[in-house]
Amino acid sequence: MNLRQNLLFKVKSIELKKIVSPIPVSTYFGQDTFSVEIMQKHVSKNTFQAFQVWIAEGKTISLAQAKEIAGAMKDWAIAKGATYYTHWFQPMTGLTAEKHDSFISFSGPGKVIEKFSGNKLIQGEPDASSFPSGGIRATFEARGYTAWDPSSPAFIIESTLGKTLCIPTIFISYHGEALDKKLPLLRSDEALNKAAVGLLKLFEHNKGVKKVISTCGAEQEYFLIDKHYYNLRQDLIMTGRTLVGAPSPKGQQLEDQYFGTIKERVLNYMFDVAAEAYKLGIPVMTRHNEVAPHQYEFAPIFEESNLAADHNQLLMELMKKIALRHGLVCLFHEKPFAGINGSGKHLNWSLADDQGNNLLNPGNTPEDNLQFLAVLSAVLRAVYLHGDLLRASVALAGNEHRLGANEAPPAIISVFLGQQLDNILNMIEKGVKSKVSKADIMDFGIGRLPTLSKDSTDRNRTSPFAFTGAKFEFRAVGSSQNISTPIAIINTIIAESLDYVAAEIKKAMGTKKDFNAAVLQVISKIVKETKDIRFEGNNYSEEWVKEARRRGLPNVSSTAQALETLAKKDNIALFEKYKVFSKEELVARYHIWIHMYNLTLEIEANTLNEMVNASVVPAGYKYERLLASALDKLVRLKKSVGLKVNAQALNDKKIHLTQVVSSIYYVRRNTLLMVKLLEQAKKLSDKKRAELYFSQLKPLMEHIRKHVDQLECVVSDDAWDLPKYREMLFI
Repeated sequence: MNLRQNLLFKVKSIELKKIVSPIPVSTYFGQDTFSVEIMQKHVSKNTFQAFQVWIAEGKTISLAQAKEIAGAMKDWAIAKGATYYTHWFQPMTGLTAEKHDSFISFSGPGKVIEKFSGNKLIQGEPDASSFPSGGIRATFEARGYTAWDPSSPAFIIESTLGKTLCIPTIFISYHGEALDKKLPLLRSDEALNKAAVGLLKLFEHNKGVKKVISTCGAEQEYFLIDKHYYNLRQDLIMTGRTLVGAPSPKGQQLEDQYFGTIKERVLNYMFDVAAEAYKLGIPVMTRHNEVAPHQYEFAPIFEESNLAADHNQLLMELMKKIALRHGLVCLFHEKPFAGINGSGKHLNWSLADDQGNNLLNPGNTPEDNLQFLAVLSAVLRAVYLHGDLLRASVALAGNEHRLGANEAPPAIISVFLGQQLDNILNMIEKGVKSKVSKADIMDFGIGRLPTLSKDSTDRNRTSPFAFTGAKFEFRAVGSSQNISTPIAIINTIIAESLDYVAAEIKKAMGTKKDFNAAVLQVISKIVKETKDIRFEGNNYSEEWVKEARRRGLPNVSSTAQALETLAKKDNIALFEKYKVFSKEELVARYHIWIHMYNLTLEIEANTLNEMVNASVVPAGYKYERLLASALDKLVRLKKSVGLKVNAQALNDKKIHLTQVVSSIYYVRRNTLLMVKLLEQAKKLSDKKRAELYFSQLKPLMEHIRKHVDQLECVVSDDAWDLPKYREMLFI
């Protein structure tokens, strides 16, 4: 059997296995998705049962069964009007990729048939040579494989002139390494399931639990601006953010945008997005105005993590495409406009078992409380030990502008629990009895824990990892990010801590202690060890920065520095232990993301250079000549005809002209320095280049921006050809 045949059916079961729970995490299936319910109606009972076993246990279906499913999927898609199909995958670019093939194949001279085989359903072979690999494969090694992820329903994408069947897949190299973001997420789901079930089995009431899944809901923030303004801004077109632009006199200071009445044009866009999303089974639940002008948010219903990640990528594509229909452009950059809030993607994460229980729901009985606190302690330990990995999971160029900018969590990773949970953990640590709340008072003792309400905390919008009632909200994720990697990292570090908690409970039980006492002993130990990671106050404050430093918590503002943790020996060992990333895959991602950071900064710098020379400086010179001519005329008239000119007024004009000349000078000087620095950087390694860009290029670009913005504020509108903030954000 050659490698191609081997990959066809023997890609490791862990790579294609998906933890599917009977819990209706998301019960909505769109009319354009090939759901399990639709499949059941179109295939034989034996094939459907084999498919379910594949999903649940990883036992691969036969080629004949794959052919039957492929036929059913093809017939369904063609009946919906599809003429092409594609394996839809998520390469390391962070976007999605697809290669379309027609259903039509030749069967003989002058004859064609509609052909879509089981082979083509399960495996594809796109050219992998131009996708980032981080050294996993050489450029000349073009072969790569896509393999069907049966746990994520196929769907139909519609364009003006046709429809295409999209089949979600993983993407692997010729030798089987993950070249995408989906496969590590699937692996992490498997690791988390095994660890969580192992812990739950220790509790008597969980004997029937067989599966645990992670669930997610990614709140998507974004900006909308008029397409005409967008087309006049080179920086928005090339980089997704404004590299220059003076703040509007009115920004977000009145706080009149947040949750305000949605303008009709935007509301029509939102209705259009929701309608298209529902066709694809994407359950958009909430929409509203965000804090900054022209900033908005969509929030979905919680779903299984893998499906949530696919749906978020799909939703972003829909949002961009549909915006153009309305004469708008949708911006996902983390900081498209300076001086106002940027955009995040708050990742709500939780755990659910196949009995319909949310493991992060505090519960209504002492037993549930005890289990909840054991799971909670595992989360605290994971964040305490692996905060560096959480920080690395959100490290990208756009997020450098946002994290810690008094609008988003700082680069310091901490956990917010809320007063009630914080009090309970403090009591467990000290081993004392106390009142918990006015509503729920119980004696605190072994096996008798307080009843908690579902919303046992207030919300802390400044915390990067906050408990918000039956879930944690990872608020540091960037709005443009693919959420697969943050989820995979959260799943892995918590799987490791769940295993640790289970092992410690078993060890404590070895001393013949009462089970409840053993669990409390383990929780108490973890609470003491992880206390430094908990913070209930304002994460934006300078006091917290100082306090975090005292506690020894890192504050990593540089993307390059944050990513270095991926190559650390201990972290590599962790991911290899849980079979989420191999050493080669993890190191490859470090190199890919450092390289992408550098490319992003270089594109921004080169775009800024072009804007300065083609738009800013010519406008500045034009205004400079206007001022100089006016001043010269006044001086000549004063001398020739004795025109009475106030000396102070004349001096003010000279000062104003001097300021304009000075601004142009600094813009030009620093732009030349920037170009020179880019040339010097070509000789450096990716790591050294990233360090140079963070320490010197970014400050230089900000200095250029400062003087450009000064010019924008004085140059007449007819001379300044770049749309201004007040126009883009308020018209």
